[in-house]
Amino acid sequence: MIKFIDGNHVTLLNNGVAYFPALAAAIHEAKHEIFLQTYIYEPDDTGTMIGQALMDAASRGVAVFLMLDGFGSHNLPDAYVNKLTDSGVEVLFFRPKISPWSLKSTRLRRLHSKVVVIDRKVGFVGGINIVDDYNTPSHTPPRIDYAVKIEGPVVDVMHKSVALAWKKVCQSQHRGINRATEWHGQPKNAGDMAATFLERDNFKHRRTIEDAYLALIESAIDEVFITNAYFLPSLRFRRALIEAAVRGVKVSLFLQERTEFWPLDMATRALYGSLLSRGVRIYEYQKSFMHSKVAVIDERYATVGSSNIDPFSLFLSHEANVFVDHAGFASTLKQSIQYSIRHGAKAINIEEWSHRSYFKRFAAWSVYGSLQLLMGFLGIPEE
Repeated sequence: MIKFIDGNHVTLLNNGVAYFPALAAAIHEAKHEIFLQTYIYEPDDTGTMIGQALMDAASRGVAVFLMLDGFGSHNLPDAYVNKLTDSGVEVLFFRPKISPWSLKSTRLRRLHSKVVVIDRKVGFVGGINIVDDYNTPSHTPPRIDYAVKIEGPVVDVMHKSVALAWKKVCQSQHRGINRATEWHGQPKNAGDMAATFLERDNFKHRRTIEDAYLALIESAIDEVFITNAYFLPSLRFRRALIEAAVRGVKVSLFLQERTEFWPLDMATRALYGSLLSRGVRIYEYQKSFMHSKVAVIDERYATVGSSNIDPFSLFLSHEANVFVDHAGFASTLKQSIQYSIRHGAKAINIEEWSHRSYFKRFAAWSVYGSLQLLMGFLGIPEE
């Protein structure tokens, strides 16, 4: 079972409209060091605001460590990166060499986590990149996404993770490890919430996040409510959901309707029939894009993070989620999810779904089979 740490305060942040002001305020208050990891960094209005906050912090002597993914942030202009570094911000790209002609799994391993740790006092975790909420295809309404602000002992666990990641990437690139401060403050108890920080990497924590999900699903008594942008679960994950539904647990999936990566979207829909027929409820968000990776179990446990429930997130990318054991937090997150369903989603009906054309069903299963072959080629297990 998940090992939770007491003494924390966790605040839910809905979308960038709540996250970015909270992040900027924490950066402005930094006195010693800032670690920021993100997959995508766009120099739009939001990125410029956060970048200026980082540069201001560096100018007043704060050690600022910005780690970006080499693929997700490959469009970030060199001029902007130079502006950051000239201002004293340490910028590091995770796996900067990308090649469209390579299918090696090592090339597909990405830094997909979105984690910030400031002064070992406050941390942020979620699915929100450094990019404006309205930076979506066709300029639709803002995407749905979440982050959390954390204060308390869990921040120390987060700090160890980001500091170690910085050290390892520096070593792999034969780069000196610049630590401008020797500050060793410790986070204090900040509330009554139990929480834990879990990361997924390709070393000691390959299955940490998936195992945490499975532990909560398998122990669920009343409800499992999963909201996920890219949902292509493993066989054992699907079995856990179905077994929960069969024993009377209300299992609901909130997924997105709009297509971003059509092979993954089509493969996901190949699974709808088997899930719906066993009592799993499925809702698709239509209003805009949904980028969330959150869940609520039994209105007691909740998770917010960057990990999608698909083989690429669960077996290749570096991910990070916070799991919280607190009824109040879980209830707040559930209410937010339900609001989005009421105001922008549709329920998938098993009768209508089973009457889809033969061509659509064949296409979905063909894509699913092709992805299974690709995962086998890359050494990703289907369990």
